[in-house]
Amino acid sequence: MVGLNFCWLKNISFPSSSTNHTLSVPLDIFPVRRHPTDNMAAQAAPAEELSKLSVEETKPAPAPANGNDSDAESGDEEAEEGAAAPAAGAAKKKKKRKPKKKKKAPTSQSEPPRVLVSQLFPNKQYPKGEEVEYVNDNLNRVTSEEKRHLDNLNQEFLTDYRHAAEVHRQVRQWAQKSIKPGQTLTEIAENIEDSVRALTGHSGLEEGDALIAGMGFPTGLSINHCAAHYTPNAGNKMVLQEDDVMKVDFGVHVNGRIVDSAFTVAFNPRYDPLLEAVKAATNAGIKEAGIDVRVGDIGAAIQEVMESYEVEINGQMLPVKSIRNLNGHTINHYSIHGTKSVPIVKSNDQTKMEEGDVFAIETFGSTGNGYVHEEGEVSHYAKRGDAAKVDLRLSSAKSLLNVITKNFGTLPFCRRYIDRLGQDKYLLGLNNLVSQGIVEAYPPLVDKKGSYTAQYEHTILLRPTVKEVISRGDDF
Repeated sequence: MVGLNFCWLKNISFPSSSTNHTLSVPLDIFPVRRHPTDNMAAQAAPAEELSKLSVEETKPAPAPANGNDSDAESGDEEAEEGAAAPAAGAAKKKKKRKPKKKKKAPTSQSEPPRVLVSQLFPNKQYPKGEEVEYVNDNLNRVTSEEKRHLDNLNQEFLTDYRHAAEVHRQVRQWAQKSIKPGQTLTEIAENIEDSVRALTGHSGLEEGDALIAGMGFPTGLSINHCAAHYTPNAGNKMVLQEDDVMKVDFGVHVNGRIVDSAFTVAFNPRYDPLLEAVKAATNAGIKEAGIDVRVGDIGAAIQEVMESYEVEINGQMLPVKSIRNLNGHTINHYSIHGTKSVPIVKSNDQTKMEEGDVFAIETFGSTGNGYVHEEGEVSHYAKRGDAAKVDLRLSSAKSLLNVITKNFGTLPFCRRYIDRLGQDKYLLGLNNLVSQGIVEAYPPLVDKKGSYTAQYEHTILLRPTVKEVISRGDDF
């Protein structure tokens, strides 16, 4: 703040035998003109009188007796003007400036979501997921000091995962309220993705920014008989209809820790039993999962619950079937698909879940064949982490691979993500990368036409002491 300097005046009384003048005199600032007789009177004042000088209120001075009215009046006017100045200055000084109000930190999320989750949790104490104690042979893990110590070593890992999970929860809960018939799939996908980027604080437009935090994989919006891996490419005009059943599957990552969770949207209540069957089957799989559990046994538990439901469509009762060639899977650092799978039907797979594993437990139910195949235009891609080094001859493939590596690494991406980076005429190069085995393409997966499919999914962490359903929320 800039300081203000004021000139202060004192009212000084000069007593004498003939007159008693009270003048407003600026101290060492403004010279005041006086009549010579006044100066003489002041000089003649005895020492004891000078000791009686005092600061008084300004009083009107009597007219001078020597008849020189004009000089005296001029001096008085200057004195009065000088007296007014400090009075105004004092008033200004006393008036305190109101301090600028600090903007209060946000305490709740906006709609659409745009408030950084890190601002809502400034101490980085993000909400835990649902913690489930181990049972049977693993019950001792809950109280084991050794396991607790191992758990405490993973605090950075847990912080990143819980951060990503909270972003997912807030975005999907808003999406469930906002998605309505009549919206284009492009609008729905971009609303979700813009929200994820806003809540993580990483737009993904600068080189490498999307690798810090943001989308874990593109927003899947698979409708009716299409079960998975569909997101609109540029120019897609598809509109969500009142009678559609749409799977909404998207990922959020923070520092490569990917949370994978999905739900299904349907507006016609006749599809409720289908959605209930899949949600219940997913929860059955989560309940069964744990350290040393065989994945084949989890598949059996999922199938038993799923296929206990049926749904009536157009007067026909249809059984809900598990889609037998779709699975849950492990999630690795910066890689959505690990090496282990979790079937959703009974199998003889003896693979065991292990401490430290991160699993996406996802189930799909269908009123069709319960089996999917690849069909339609590809939108989902991912650079293979195990790809051999290939001498690319196509210049467009070389430049695109550089863009993919620097912006996505091994995280899945879609063509819209390349578009928003300003790339164009890249399709030939992209197809070349796929044919060379450097990039994996993920075409849409569909059951028979006329059927309806649903999906629910959660990410679980098999921590040393407990199983944490990291993406669990009030919604599902």
